[in-house]
Amino acid sequence: MIQTKQLIKRVGDKVILRGVNLSIKEGQTVAILGPNGAGKSTILKVIATLIKPSSGEVLINNKEIKKHALEVKSLIGYLPHASLLYDHFTPLENLILFGKLYGVKDVEKRAKELIEKVGLSFFLHEPVKSFSRGMIQRVAIARAIVHEPRIILLDEPHTGLDQQAIVILNKVILEMKAQGTTTVMVTHDFKQAAEICDRIIIVKNGKIVDDFMLENNNLDLVFDKYALLTEGVV
Repeated sequence: MIQTKQLIKRVGDKVILRGVNLSIKEGQTVAILGPNGAGKSTILKVIATLIKPSSGEVLINNKEIKKHALEVKSLIGYLPHASLLYDHFTPLENLILFGKLYGVKDVEKRAKELIEKVGLSFFLHEPVKSFSRGMIQRVAIARAIVHEPRIILLDEPHTGLDQQAIVILNKVILEMKAQGTTTVMVTHDFKQAAEICDRIIIVKNGKIVDDFMLENNNLDLVFDKYALLTEGVV
């Protein structure tokens, strides 16, 4: 579903990614862990077609993103640090807008279903600018999946969320996983990674230093491997 070949990303004299080779099968739920500055978010942005690699290739569904950018983008739902919402719009107005951009049929019905799913039906017609961080993130989650993407890319999705919002987010991810959606999540939250992901990738200094399957939500294994591979790195 997702494949990268020798991804290298340079910014000036700094090398951020150093030959990243990655293959993710359809339906997998993958967490990318690593210290600050390791290149985690850069990998996500390259896959999302938001930035171009200095060299290397990315294939989505066996198609190079360079040649099939529009088609690839329609398969992806992306949740960055910023919500990408229009804060003077209501949740309903935001989702209808983004749904129309993706050509979603019965877009208002779809928008209302998602708003209910993320627990914000009572605030359907309230402007987003009046929302808390957790409420905004819930709407942003709905925005990222309004077009029923086959791939979800999440950059630190649990940051700043209260427990209720975390439960909702994890439920949405697991429901989409059950439908065959592929999820790639950059996170520092090992507990959430272990709870919802079946594969862990650890990145250090722009390289993948470990890549393993996770069984039985084994949080201790994640901590142990991370500590061993990132010792001495802040």
